[in-house]
Amino acid sequence: MALSKIQFRPGVDKEGTQYTTDAGWFDSDKIRFRKGRVEKIGGWEKYSPDPIKGVPRSLRDFGTADGSRYLGVGTNLKVYVEIGGVYSDITPIRKTTTSVASFQAFTAATTLFVTDGAHGANSGDYVTFSGASGLGGNVTAAILNQEYRVASVIDSNTYSIELDVSANASDVGNGGGSVTAEYQIGVGLNTYLPSTGWSVGGWGSSGFGSTSGLTAVNQLRIVSQDVFGDNLIFNNRAGGVYIWQESAGLGTRAVALNTLGDNSAPDAALSVLVSEIDRHVICLGASPIGSAISDPLLIRWSDQENATSWFPSALNSAGGQVLSVGTEIVGSVKTRQEILISTDSGLVSMRFVGAPFIYAFSTVSENVSFIGPNAAVTVGDVVYFMDSGGFYSYAGSVQRLPCSVHRYVYENLNKSQKFKIFATSNPDFSEVTWFYQTDVEGDVTNYVTFNYLENLWSVGTLDRGIMTATESKEFPLAGSNDLSDNAEVNYIYNHEIGYNADGEAMTAFVESGDLEIGDGDSFMFIKRIIPDFS
Repeated sequence: MALSKIQFRPGVDKEGTQYTTDAGWFDSDKIRFRKGRVEKIGGWEKYSPDPIKGVPRSLRDFGTADGSRYLGVGTNLKVYVEIGGVYSDITPIRKTTTSVASFQAFTAATTLFVTDGAHGANSGDYVTFSGASGLGGNVTAAILNQEYRVASVIDSNTYSIELDVSANASDVGNGGGSVTAEYQIGVGLNTYLPSTGWSVGGWGSSGFGSTSGLTAVNQLRIVSQDVFGDNLIFNNRAGGVYIWQESAGLGTRAVALNTLGDNSAPDAALSVLVSEIDRHVICLGASPIGSAISDPLLIRWSDQENATSWFPSALNSAGGQVLSVGTEIVGSVKTRQEILISTDSGLVSMRFVGAPFIYAFSTVSENVSFIGPNAAVTVGDVVYFMDSGGFYSYAGSVQRLPCSVHRYVYENLNKSQKFKIFATSNPDFSEVTWFYQTDVEGDVTNYVTFNYLENLWSVGTLDRGIMTATESKEFPLAGSNDLSDNAEVNYIYNHEIGYNADGEAMTAFVESGDLEIGDGDSFMFIKRIIPDFS
């Protein structure tokens, strides 16, 4: 019997049932459509064999004047700069104590109690000790003089850490009288808290009955990064703004931007970026001058070509503007000759116009906005973004994207973790992809991809914390989002390399809808199928 050709419509359609998707594709995983045909997506392998601490939710590749190529990595626990496959910890120091009072160990226990007056640390924060002597037994100087996580906070003067060894009866010393402790800025959460106030934060973290405001400690840790010259500027959402100066070397940490220049840079902000043409450092949701609390609608920018000059005067172009749309800035993306800013209820265009106003602001759209800070990506002159109710594009005006998997995505999306959603592009395949979380527990596991040249959609599963198409690297980069072991071990991966999942076989599939064989009393016998897939 002759073979019969079955022509499937390209793209995945989950708006109806599997029966109504006759001669079409109903489900998929790790596949893409190119020229209407199905093919498997590229695989991945580790970018570096070294692990990083925390779930990466921000990647920023950049080059310097001498040709060095760096990668900035922001996790909920740390900030790194990578070069040559080696990650250097540039997490800022919050406080340095030069005379830790004492260490106290107990026989056969791995818990060590540290007494340091007004330490200000929270459980999970990192501290590095130096200058300590051994306690006399198993707890040697080499054991003490390294980085630790605070295991528990006993009170404002005492906390505990966990050692890799158990103390013995000889560990009766106190570590010496000149121990230095460097406390890194507080770690962030791996869970988005959609509100602040009562019940936010750990029990006892504030006074009884008090409310807690939006801070970098009680919110999902999202790091924004951008480059100013050879330097990396970054910000933890609702936290401080920092700068890592490349000329100081990989052994140095980032410092608070408001400790440099005129000391007027924001104490806190929701995100930071650098304008492309005019080179102002811009803080969104910035704290006003003289305040340490983020104003969720205030935008402040530095003097042109000067990242450390922020106090407005007749002699510079530093300034600020309070938006009138919404109640909080959610995110932003840079596009051609403008910055598109999303609040929680609309979109605002920010354009450089020069003196005396420096920037002009105009409302682009109301009741349409980014569902999360990283839910938008720019491809050429077009911004693609995910709203709480649909997918959109912006190229001077906002247009809704017809989506054949809309109901499937939004019915499975865990909106309580909407700030974990991130968008990425893959220009080589004309794709924009959004990653999102479905379950109440866990992290991002699913994705939806839009082929903007062919207007086709596909869906699938992949555990990732962030992904980006890089400018200075050969392949797109992505970070894993393993939450086990307190998120201490994760990796960055090269994507679209080979067809395996870090050395293991990668399973991919595409499933069609039901096929009709005609009306009446008909029978079909299938002997073989010859698929035409890549």
